[in-house]
Amino acid sequence: MSYPEYFQGIGVVDKDNWTHPKHVSYAAKEFKECDVDIEIEACGVCGSDIHCASGDWGERRDKLVVGHEVIGRVIKLGPECHTGLKIGDRVGVGAQVASCLDCERCEHDNEPYCPKFVTTYNQAYPDGYISQGGYASHIRVHEHFVIPVPEKIPTHLAAPLLCGGITVYSPLVRGGCAPGKKVGIVGIGGIGHMGILFAKAMGAEVYAFSRHENKREDSMKLGADHYIATLEEEGWTEKYFNSLDVMILCASSLSQINLDDLIKVMKVEGKIISICVPENDEMMIVKPLGLLGVYVSNSLLGSRKELLELLHMVAEKDIKIWVEKLPVGEAGVSEAFIRMKKGDVRYRFTLTDFDKEFPKN
Repeated sequence: MSYPEYFQGIGVVDKDNWTHPKHVSYAAKEFKECDVDIEIEACGVCGSDIHCASGDWGERRDKLVVGHEVIGRVIKLGPECHTGLKIGDRVGVGAQVASCLDCERCEHDNEPYCPKFVTTYNQAYPDGYISQGGYASHIRVHEHFVIPVPEKIPTHLAAPLLCGGITVYSPLVRGGCAPGKKVGIVGIGGIGHMGILFAKAMGAEVYAFSRHENKREDSMKLGADHYIATLEEEGWTEKYFNSLDVMILCASSLSQINLDDLIKVMKVEGKIISICVPENDEMMIVKPLGLLGVYVSNSLLGSRKELLELLHMVAEKDIKIWVEKLPVGEAGVSEAFIRMKKGDVRYRFTLTDFDKEFPKN
């Protein structure tokens, strides 16, 4: 391949056959003075990748390369880079690659809420270039969104922290998760299982919520103190009435959540924070008086500051998320897409073996 003008990736080229992506080549974005080039070594598979590749979220770009849980090595630094990165550093890139970095939100560690937010793939930069993601040989990103990764965290376990991990960590922090607090995690999957691990590491008493009993054993192994099967356990709203300080909604579907029941277990001034990003036509439904005394909000990703905090906590407390490795490539990505769509994973995939699919010249 001709680097850096062109990168290689595994992209969706047939929108009607999105579960069978192909090896593609595409132009890199223009290199700017604060950009960093990264040679990718691993990339986590996020539910957002499936939603975008399948068309759940609307238009897909041609040769769409998804992936926003990137781990790799710095191979080039722009002349105006000042974050202390060095050639050869192991770094991560999450689901955001640009913002204005000048507005009040950006200046107060709220980059994900900047109006000039650019996602890692399938969105246009101001100059019109369409971002491409991490199922690829390389990625080129502004240094602000390039995060040093502690060497103590294995690469395949570090990757899912860059989106799934930070997506649940940020609302836990902002919601007030701390020693002595009672925290609920609703939906025990790729993000929810990390929510249990993180909330427990932050000192909270953790309540795991799932519709059925089949996640009980895993939830307790992850560190949950309580498990509630909402469709099978009678009287749970009375048993846990007025118990929780914070609740994070990690389920993949809002339509399958009975918010009116969940509100009953919250304390007055308790916070329910959703990180759900389901299909476009789904809605959160609640009875008009159901929200009395309870705050409900949505959270999006997390800031650079929060990502650094999360990685430090994971390294310091030796937190091990549950990850299955798959080799990157047409077959590996296809398997990830198909199994993720079926929910056949406990609880995250990380794509590896990038040096084999994208060999150096």
